[in-house]
Amino acid sequence: MHKITYILLATVLLFSCKTAKQVIQAPTTPTDKMLTEKTVNVNTIKGHIYYLASDEMGGRNTPSPELNIAARYLATSLMRYGAKPVEGLDEYFQPVPMKKITPAQSGTITFDGETMELTKDFLLMKGGDLDMEGEVVYLDRGAAADFDKMDVTGKIVVVQAGYEGQENPQEWFFAGAEKLEVAKAKGAKALIEVYSSAQLPWNFLTGYFTQPQTVVDDSEGEDFPHIWLNAGNPAAIAKLTSGNPLKANLKVDGIKVEEMKTYNVVGMVEGTDPVLKNEYVIYSAHYDHVGIGRADETGDTLYNGARDNAVGSVTVLSAAENIAKYPTKRSAIFIFFTGEEKGLLGSAYYANHPAIPLNEVVYCFNSDNGGYNDTSRASIIGLERTGAQPLIEKACAAFGLDAKGDAAPEEGLFDRSDNVNFAKKGVPAPTFSLGFTAFDDEINKYYHQPGDEPQTLDYVYLTKFFQSYVYSCRLIGNTDTSVFWKEGDKYYDAGKALYGDQLKK
Repeated sequence: MHKITYILLATVLLFSCKTAKQVIQAPTTPTDKMLTEKTVNVNTIKGHIYYLASDEMGGRNTPSPELNIAARYLATSLMRYGAKPVEGLDEYFQPVPMKKITPAQSGTITFDGETMELTKDFLLMKGGDLDMEGEVVYLDRGAAADFDKMDVTGKIVVVQAGYEGQENPQEWFFAGAEKLEVAKAKGAKALIEVYSSAQLPWNFLTGYFTQPQTVVDDSEGEDFPHIWLNAGNPAAIAKLTSGNPLKANLKVDGIKVEEMKTYNVVGMVEGTDPVLKNEYVIYSAHYDHVGIGRADETGDTLYNGARDNAVGSVTVLSAAENIAKYPTKRSAIFIFFTGEEKGLLGSAYYANHPAIPLNEVVYCFNSDNGGYNDTSRASIIGLERTGAQPLIEKACAAFGLDAKGDAAPEEGLFDRSDNVNFAKKGVPAPTFSLGFTAFDDEINKYYHQPGDEPQTLDYVYLTKFFQSYVYSCRLIGNTDTSVFWKEGDKYYDAGKALYGDQLKK
């Protein structure tokens, strides 16, 4: 009797253990959230940020030896994670030719008895030394329709700065670049924009544009003169904008040019889906900062740039580590841009010389930061503008953060970071940023200040922030739904033109 009981008990135990073992060993498909948690950790985050924003990096100015060291660090990190170089590039590096321009020492614009002087009355925004004479034509705001009204071949075109309805002078910089391209294409000799803004006074412009400038060395059309003219002399401006026949002479002398080279850092991971792997998502950030500058109250002159933008660079490194280990359906491109602080230079160069054709890129998820004053949120500049909004909101919520849109639209942040160079081409491109509710004293305490150092960061918050970004990246890389611009967006038509018939609804 006892023997039978023992046999039955042993049989039950054996069956129970076998069943338990089967339950334990039952395969579980990991979710994108689970995969995110496998690689994103606070120690890795701190290690990267403390290195990139260390004093030894000298503030990562463009150009500088320290910036190139940072580029090498990013490239070897991509190599260590298993991201591959993109075919056609030199390992992980895309050389970005730049030049440092020391402004002219003298210059005049003369017409109809008027003489306007360099700096006091005008600034040369682009172009070299010049001595030219030409007929002046006035084209109002210089919109495409204005240029179509008359033949400007061989003429000096005068327009008002900005487009109709634009009140923010920051937008005028981008508008001026567009007008410049049209003027060149139409055969004009020079472009003069009449500038008048209380928001950004003339003396502020002269303080900035009379300093040496670093620009992309685009040899094609680089000497085409682009001038901003101070509207402070109403009588002279009235003559230029009257539309009456008029000739002007432009003279500028003493410009010095020094050529240099910096690098975008680029890596990629091929997607797993046989179809979707032919679509690419860019994950990007700039890795430069502003170098050495004016001392703060402690005497510190080194601008470490922990928030701006070591944090952004490390979000992208975190995505690279994760996606290299656990690839998404779509292929991933990781880009670290040079020269953002000099005017979005590295991203502009890449957008014009992409390693992968832009019509194969379905999304650009940029990361850039000025600082934070709300650790309950992530601020996504352009959140509501693309179809990825619910994916980003889901990812942030999963790690305890609220995904919020731009809390300071008056700052024009969407058009002030590297994402805009892709948006202008038509690629949906928001920017993932640290949480802020306004550009207040807490932001300005660190933004472009020597105090922006690694030890001042909240790494508990940053861990949630990085996890939210990486999870968002995974959802975007794996989704079967469209992440295109929402209809009616400023860049919607550019996107339709870029993708054409291949655009998914």
